[in-house]
Amino acid sequence: MTPSERIVQLRAELHAHNRKYYTEDTPTVSDTEFDFLLKELEALEADNPEMFDPNSPTQRVGGEVTKRFASVTHSAPMQSLANTYSHEELDAFFDRVEEALPQELVQYVCELKYDGVAVNLRYDAGKLTQAVTRGDGTQGDDITVNVRTIATIPLLLRGDFPPVLEVRGEVFLPFASFEAINEDRAAQDLDLFMNPRNAASGSLKLQDSSEVAKRGLDFMPYFALGASAWNSHRESLEKLKAWGFKVPLQRTGFLAVCDHRVEARAFLTRWEIERDTLPFAIDGAVIKVNWVAQQRRLGSTAKAPRWAIAYKFKALAAESVLEKVMYQVGRTGAITPVAQLTPVLLAGTVVKRASLHNQDIIQKLDLHEGDTVMVEKGGEIIPKITTVLLEKRGAHAVPVLFLLNCPECQTPLVRKEGEAQHYCPNVLGCPPQISGRLIHFIGRRAMDLDGLGSETMALLVEKGLVHRPSDLYNLSMDEWASLPNFKEKSIANALSALQRSKTVPFERVLFALGIRHVGETVAKKMARHWGSMEALMQADRTALIEADEVGEVIAEAVLRFFQDPLQLEEIHRLRQAGLQMTVVRQEGASRTLEGMTFVVSGVFVGYSRDAIKESIELHGGRNVGSVSAKVSYVVAGEGMGPSKKAKAEAMGVKVLNEEEFNRLIAMER
Repeated sequence: MTPSERIVQLRAELHAHNRKYYTEDTPTVSDTEFDFLLKELEALEADNPEMFDPNSPTQRVGGEVTKRFASVTHSAPMQSLANTYSHEELDAFFDRVEEALPQELVQYVCELKYDGVAVNLRYDAGKLTQAVTRGDGTQGDDITVNVRTIATIPLLLRGDFPPVLEVRGEVFLPFASFEAINEDRAAQDLDLFMNPRNAASGSLKLQDSSEVAKRGLDFMPYFALGASAWNSHRESLEKLKAWGFKVPLQRTGFLAVCDHRVEARAFLTRWEIERDTLPFAIDGAVIKVNWVAQQRRLGSTAKAPRWAIAYKFKALAAESVLEKVMYQVGRTGAITPVAQLTPVLLAGTVVKRASLHNQDIIQKLDLHEGDTVMVEKGGEIIPKITTVLLEKRGAHAVPVLFLLNCPECQTPLVRKEGEAQHYCPNVLGCPPQISGRLIHFIGRRAMDLDGLGSETMALLVEKGLVHRPSDLYNLSMDEWASLPNFKEKSIANALSALQRSKTVPFERVLFALGIRHVGETVAKKMARHWGSMEALMQADRTALIEADEVGEVIAEAVLRFFQDPLQLEEIHRLRQAGLQMTVVRQEGASRTLEGMTFVVSGVFVGYSRDAIKESIELHGGRNVGSVSAKVSYVVAGEGMGPSKKAKAEAMGVKVLNEEEFNRLIAMER
């Protein structure tokens, strides 16, 4: 079998395994076997770049970076649905439908209304060619690169699919994925997403598709363009399932075909009560006339179809009493107020706390101690206070005043210009900050200090043995032995882990420092861009902003970090301990492009866009995001933006095609 034939065979096998796992919930191979096949395909595709296919299973992991999402006009408007919150208005909908279709049996299909982002998928000859957000209904943003990473969206259809198919549905984030994202953001001291819908929307607009692939997004179709191919909405869903989509099924209860409005109301009543048992957020249900011929006769208004309506569930809310406001301190010193509530049952769980985020929220709500408040969950995981019942406020209620001093170390708080949060500046003396930085530092994706967990860090801080990560490398045997249950073997394991950490690559050391807004991906980009801690520390604002993936917010955080004498001292101490402060050149690296700066734009045949950027860095060059007079070359693929090309020509920056780039690095692929 030739490599090309094996590539085709592997792609077919992996697409089938993906469908079995994600769509049919009947996996036929283990995760290990799947990964083995995927790695084999990745290796073959790397050796045979002429076989590149954007719909290969290997593209699920992402890799492309998109600075701008092009606007696309929908082939047919993506209409919104008329909404109702009452059974009276719902009955009026049923009356209008049945009066318009006298003497006809009307069936209704009821579906859950997934709380996410509406997208339109286009398939040509069974291949996913474009994914576009709803936008204003007439046009939306092209998010194809990011949508390809969603495992439940088939890249290739199977069976008797039409030549052109457009599928509309909801991209959403299951609760488990949402909680994992927020845990990760909390560890990086970033603002948490308020609900899965916002997190899904933000994920689809990430510039780096490899980051989108990590988010765990899901997809559920609700409509397909091509009514001539089926007689009913239910039949269209069955067709979509046959072609490879995961669809709502009657057996799960997520869908019901109803011969009477009474059955439809029963569906709504059930899920309004049981929605908190679902693994994803819904904000209601959609009722549609089932038969396509009847849909056509009913028609649409300028804004919405007359044959469908959305029944919106009331937000899950309960009345409680604000007992007090507590304050949490993050690893960067950020102060987060939390409302302590009289326990109340809400959406199947007992709610005792609600996030207040910052001083501005407290002032906007005009909170007073002892206030009776409405607490809402709805699509939110983190309960929030929505309103204060002023009529129940006592005559002598005292306003909630934001803290002036840190609740842990009593240091006066500061609020930086342009930011909503207050901070404790006592970096080395505030226990939660010390513990938070240490836990971040030892994490698996940072220094990976296996065997040294959060409990050990808390003990070291409590005993006053450690105030900053560099202290870990200076602890004596006696100090380790002073910890409860730390015997000879535990001490040996700790010392071994610390020794291994000295070989951890520079990009992870940079991430481990815990610079605000600098996550794992940004740390990797910055490390490769500058090559060393010394070079990064000397970068000014302009240089930082020009770097790939670094914007003004990140640049400001980096500058502040390196202007802090305490952080500079910590970097010196970590360097003295033996941690990596420069990028170690990989095998095959050269200095061919040293001193050169590149902008990469467009789509390439033999590379993904990320692969070209990695090749530039491998050979000593730097990537930046925008064209300027300082840029050495623009590497242009198909579809390069005309404005970027014009700017390059105006500034005299040479534009290379893929072949010219290969010649430049003297490496034919």
